Amino acid sequence: MSHTSPGPDGFGPPQPGQPPAGGYAYPQSAPGYGYPSPGPSYPAAPPVGYPQAPGYAMPMQPSNGMGTTGLVLGIIGVVCSLTFFLWFFGVILGILGIIFGAIGRSKANRGEATNKGAATAGLVCGIVATVILPLLGFLVFASLMSAV
Repeated sequence: MSHTSPGPDGFGPPQPGQPPAGGYAYPQSAPGYGYPSPGPSYPAAPPVGYPQAPGYAMPMQPSNGMGTTGLVLGIIGVVCSLTFFLWFFGVILGILGIIFGAIGRSKANRGEATNKGAATAGLVCGIVATVILPLLGFLVFASLMSAV
């Protein structure tokens, strides 16, 4: 099977006397056979240090790591705070969730990140894991001790 370009309808071999599609020219000795002659190709890369046209710079990727980390640590902190024997880890992870969530929110406010909602959720979950759940646990423990 030869490597020819399709005919005018897009199927089959090219019709005699028609140039092949794609801008390549085949040797005239045997139409439809052989390698394409050196023709148009991709433009050469600009030399190193050549100034690039304005507006074509690659945009910076958002750095969403801090907000996502705050969300994950906040959720794990809430889960650990809900369990009786892991509450200490829940408080530590909640504090880390607050820190990472606050950093993620500040990055989102500056436009460096795009996950302001995840960072806010991490901040809230960190506060819940650090303050509210241990406080509720302490109140339940105190009420059980006063009932005895």
